[in-house]
Amino acid sequence: MAGEEETTTTSSETTLETTPTWVVATVVFVLILVSIFLEYLLHLLAKYFNKKRRKSLIQALDKIKSELMLLGFISLLLTVTEKRIANICIPKNVGETFLPCNDPLNDSEEEAKCQDQGKVSLLSRQGVKELQYLMFILAFFHCLSCVLTFSLGMAKIRRWKSWEAETTTLEYLFSNDPRRFQLIHQTSFAMRHLRFWSDHKFLRWPACFARQFYSSVSKVDYFTLRHGFITAHFSEGSNFDFQKYIKRALVKDFGVVVGISLWIWIFSVLFIFFNAHDFHNYLWLPFIPLLMLLVVGTQLQGIITRMCLDSHNRSQVVRGTFPVRPSDDFFWFGWPKLLLHFMHFILFQSSFQLAFFTWTWYEFGLRSCFHRSTEDIVIRVVMGVLVHILCGYVTLPLYALVTQMGTSMKKAVFPENVVEGLKRWRANARKKIALKSNYISARPSLETASSFGTSPSFSLDPSHSVMFDRVPESDHLAVEMVEDEERENKITREAEMEQQKGDSFGGFDLRNVS
Repeated sequence: MAGEEETTTTSSETTLETTPTWVVATVVFVLILVSIFLEYLLHLLAKYFNKKRRKSLIQALDKIKSELMLLGFISLLLTVTEKRIANICIPKNVGETFLPCNDPLNDSEEEAKCQDQGKVSLLSRQGVKELQYLMFILAFFHCLSCVLTFSLGMAKIRRWKSWEAETTTLEYLFSNDPRRFQLIHQTSFAMRHLRFWSDHKFLRWPACFARQFYSSVSKVDYFTLRHGFITAHFSEGSNFDFQKYIKRALVKDFGVVVGISLWIWIFSVLFIFFNAHDFHNYLWLPFIPLLMLLVVGTQLQGIITRMCLDSHNRSQVVRGTFPVRPSDDFFWFGWPKLLLHFMHFILFQSSFQLAFFTWTWYEFGLRSCFHRSTEDIVIRVVMGVLVHILCGYVTLPLYALVTQMGTSMKKAVFPENVVEGLKRWRANARKKIALKSNYISARPSLETASSFGTSPSFSLDPSHSVMFDRVPESDHLAVEMVEDEERENKITREAEMEQQKGDSFGGFDLRNVS
């Protein structure tokens, strides 16, 4: 009976040798069409970003393409080395350690080489195929989770547009008149953050932890931090659009989060390892991204309170708007970007858990040994969804606002067209400086030759003689450089006049751009 079953199994497996050519050609043609269609969609998306001058989104799209290519290359390596990996034999007692199931049913076929030795394969061919599915699902969930999370964050930041428009009203200008003095505890910002728990670190952390769940970013917080940023980097009375700047900075940060670095991959490997049954991972592993996210949100709320305390300790009287002092000292290790790396890790691990759950559901069913109890399923799904919603709608907008309170401002302070113009201006300035230095270095040689009264002509051959009645090309170059300088000075004077009329970039210090 066993021989008949083996014969039936072998005959049921159809190879390309016994498959009609029209079937193979049809399948290949459909795969090519789908691939070309997806590539064309990515091309249209890149073309749209280029038209809108969204360079940061183009870079993020390139990172997504590179990550998809990396995961596709890993899948290709698994396909090529499938047989070689299956031929690696290990002892049975080693192969039965750290299993994901307590009582596994091993139905996979072992290689004949390992069976003859009384051992098991390191990874069966069926396991290699299942691992390829995990790579594809992981790529899909990572890209989808990043897009959805940042879409939630941008949706909330768009609500701040009405707050930004309010800063131009007469009511706001009157209430924040620099000629108006008031005690610091009478301001709305101080009444929100200067409480009985503000001076005590052990009481401040629980209060900041709870605050991120209700009114995480209030209007008074936005106005105060906006005023502190503009006061530190711009001239007083500037009409800089702070809300648009936050959106540009967040788009740049999206390009960082969408990538997958080496240390992120290392933690993903550890996540796969800790899915063994012995660790009971469903009781603690799904909660790690949530706990880290809550710690980051608490730290961001604590930074706002500490800035309020810092201003309160320096002065008891406020002139106009409540003054806050941007500084890197309020952040962990004086590095504001560290919070972005934490959020990068949180988003990837949360999407990895959802991808792993979807993969096990697809490959082994909903009630597999990976999650046999209903509690396990509920914990994994609820934690994954909750982290993405909380990160996108609460922590991400709070991060986008508070991280602008560092010592230096980000390059996103300039729109993309201004950045390109500054780069072109810098390149042209370097070329002109190089030409001017070459012209100046050539002058002493001519003056030395004329001081000795010697003629520059050393030959009777007309091709080697110097014609003094012809104006040298270097003089033409000098004249052109002087004219260019005059034009640049004229443009600079016109730009200064425009800035005085109310340019949004008037008066800020370029040395503070990080």
